[in-house]
Amino acid sequence: MPWYSFSEIWTPLSMFGVKLYREKNERKLWVKVGNKKRRRLFGHKDHRMEE
Repeated sequence: MPWYSFSEIWTPLSMFGVKLYREKNERKLWVKVGNKKRRRLFGHKDHRMEE
């Protein structure tokens, strides 16, 4: 399992339970809504459809 380290980005949405995180190493954005797991904001490149 990969090891991630995050820093939280403050936004007004955090008052409503939507928190944004930035990965420290690769600078990718992650989102956490309520008590659910963090997930990549723009998805993985593996899930894109290839033409």
